[in-house]
Amino acid sequence: MAEPARSSDKSSPLATLQLRTAAWYGDRTVNLELPESWDVSVFTPTTGRVLTNAEMSERLDSPVGQRPIRERCSETTRPLIIVDDLNRPTPVSRVLPLLVREFTDAGIPTRNITILIGPGTHAPPTADAVVKKVGADLIHSCRVCVHDSNQDVVKVGRTSFGTPVLVSREVVTSNFLVGVGGLYPNHTGGFGGGSKAALGILGFRSIAALHFGHESIGWGSHRRNDTFRRDLDEIARLIGLETGIFAVIDADRQIVDLACGEIHLLYARFLASTKDAFRAPRPDPGVRIVISNAYPSDLSLTFVRMKGTVPLAFAPNGASRIVVASCNEGLGFHGLFPFMNAPRFHRQRMLRRRIAANLNKPRRLVEKGATRLLRVPTRGRRGQRSVASEHPTWLYCPSPEALATLPPEIPGFRMTSSWSEIVAGVTGEQNDDSPLRTFVYAAAPLQWLD
Repeated sequence: MAEPARSSDKSSPLATLQLRTAAWYGDRTVNLELPESWDVSVFTPTTGRVLTNAEMSERLDSPVGQRPIRERCSETTRPLIIVDDLNRPTPVSRVLPLLVREFTDAGIPTRNITILIGPGTHAPPTADAVVKKVGADLIHSCRVCVHDSNQDVVKVGRTSFGTPVLVSREVVTSNFLVGVGGLYPNHTGGFGGGSKAALGILGFRSIAALHFGHESIGWGSHRRNDTFRRDLDEIARLIGLETGIFAVIDADRQIVDLACGEIHLLYARFLASTKDAFRAPRPDPGVRIVISNAYPSDLSLTFVRMKGTVPLAFAPNGASRIVVASCNEGLGFHGLFPFMNAPRFHRQRMLRRRIAANLNKPRRLVEKGATRLLRVPTRGRRGQRSVASEHPTWLYCPSPEALATLPPEIPGFRMTSSWSEIVAGVTGEQNDDSPLRTFVYAAAPLQWLD
């Protein structure tokens, strides 16, 4: 990994830190002035250049373990393209026209092509969000649908892990599936991509059983015996999801790598070849300030907490912690792990789901203990140590208008749109004239720490 950039200009009282913010809502740069006393190391993913459309087309023409899509779908009449929602930073609108052309070259009219947005248990996307994800042109030429995990789902079987497989009716009425998404770290399965493309179009019962019936392996982890991933692999086979197209993005949310092919082979090869570009060191005990930029997953506070604050969990006790997030969609919502907006009786419902997911797993009940296992989690962070902090987390929201959409008080956070207020607050917290070692994670949702 390349050495981190450091602030080296000691002749001026301030250095300027440039970070990206406001994913899907301008994707702009914010300039933050840092005091001379902050000894800054900036960690950014070490990715390559942005791919051209011609280069992405070449990747589709050379799939892993399969013939090109246009050759395999010649007798298809109802192809279905599964895409992630706006809470994932994948610029799907760059890939979809190339994929749709694969189908039209095989003689399939665009009106017969369905694009299914899979939000899983997230809040349903607005009409504007659908356009941002899919692209304005395809909205009018293809059939575009949004999956609802609570309605119009069909049971197609059960995995060997006991997970009931309920899937969107659009899946069972189609005869050729392609999943399109990205390769990002997550808590439950280590990384997204591969068969995880199926998760967003499953029924609520299936999604709950997957999350509550398996142990999370931890952010950016990868294990051969990961039962969550193996369960998803079975689900993908049951629903007929064999083909995937997965993108790797840089810290500016631009596509720098793309792969197409057999979904299981593709995941393993793609992960092995790309994950090191997103490696970053954990804060060591001498670090006094940790800044985590939640872009490109800073759409809402719910997902900022899930995806954008991972480095802060490793901050030493007494360190000041800052997360930069635009939160243009306010608080946001996650149906399994809501934050400050859980519906009535949510905890009781999730407890029932958790019990149901583990009733046929007596060995797991014994190993983990029934009391611990049946505790409803807020959001697992296996692999992260829990550190008591003397200070709340500073949330810097560059837009006062976006900040106004958040609750006035949020547990564990101190919110402001004034960077100078945060600098003054951190200076008071540290109360030290010596250089303050500062670690900055420029694209925290994409980075995994070792």
